[in-house]
Amino acid sequence: MSKYKCIIFDCDGVLVDSEFIAISVLVNMANALGTDIDVKECLISFKGKSLKPCMDLISKHLGKPLPSNFESEYRKRTFEAFRKGMKPIKGVKHLVENLKIPFCVASSGPENKIRLNLEVTGLLPYFEGNIFSCYTIQKWKPEPDVFLWAAQTMGFKPKECLVIEDSVFGVNAAKAGDFDVFGYTEHDYKNELQGLATKTFDNMGLLLGMI
Repeated sequence: MSKYKCIIFDCDGVLVDSEFIAISVLVNMANALGTDIDVKECLISFKGKSLKPCMDLISKHLGKPLPSNFESEYRKRTFEAFRKGMKPIKGVKHLVENLKIPFCVASSGPENKIRLNLEVTGLLPYFEGNIFSCYTIQKWKPEPDVFLWAAQTMGFKPKECLVIEDSVFGVNAAKAGDFDVFGYTEHDYKNELQGLATKTFDNMGLLLGMI
């Protein structure tokens, strides 16, 4: 029997393979304004961060504020790209279909983005009613608030929950809330999660056996 009573999943990079799509749009928009940043570098430097710090970095690189409509245009373009190209992380649908304990999603993205990505990938029915967005409480990772809110709402204490994350920000947020956290490392390009997370794994097919 699992020691955990609930699993809290991050969304981007854990449930849905969205990060390359989102960061590609962000880089293209930034470069159109005059930056010269690289998608591969940004996959590392922007990983796990909410949009605002990424925009702040682009603004700093440009040496001037971003256009007032930058965020709304980014959301529009990414939503269009998500509808066309979003896929679930390999093995995650089989995983959630076979979990015997409650689970939910807690993400730095807005709820409409989380819902869109889960809907496009066929995962929304598994998470309906159990979606927690940092935007709702206006607290972002690496603060632990979204995980604490999710655990409390689901009816469990942090030590009864396991968080699944793929970024340093997310792992640190879980640890700050006194959660165990497993790091999903398929796209951990700099091997940052080994030794930081409670455990690490690189294939969703392994998780059932680990819990």
